[in-house]
Amino acid sequence: MSQTAEINGVNVTAMLEFKNICMQDPTKADRHPVLLAHWEGGSRSRIEFKDKVVHIGGDDELNPMQMLLATLAACDVDLVAMHASLLGLKIESLSVESKGHFNARAYLGLEGAPGSGYDAISYTVRLSVPGATPAQITHLRERCERSSPVGDSLARAIPLKLEFKANR
Repeated sequence: MSQTAEINGVNVTAMLEFKNICMQDPTKADRHPVLLAHWEGGSRSRIEFKDKVVHIGGDDELNPMQMLLATLAACDVDLVAMHASLLGLKIESLSVESKGHFNARAYLGLEGAPGSGYDAISYTVRLSVPGATPAQITHLRERCERSSPVGDSLARAIPLKLEFKANR
């Protein structure tokens, strides 16, 4: 790898330092995000995380199911860009297309409906990195298969705990 501190918009030096810190103390890699969604009317929500705000649903935004696919695609864009940078590879182009199937009958409250979530998701990474070796491309693919936080979350059952508090 060259002495370049930044590749593909990734501060390689800082990322390697953080990686080393996490090797020494795995708890430094722990994350516990807390987000808050507020109903804004219809199917539109305002999502808050610290000082950041995004809208989901409504006429002009991605709906929650589309956003789930978007998070998978964005996670792997980030993942591939970071790992390509750590390998010293300059990306010419990178895109991830994600798609899935679900049935909305359970969402609508119809009896006998299948589950309301995706029953299949697939995605395609398209990457152009001039000069990358086959071994480096294999490494980047393996990172998608083994290191994607969103991909890993979708690939396994995650316990969900619901607290429902309503005024009575």
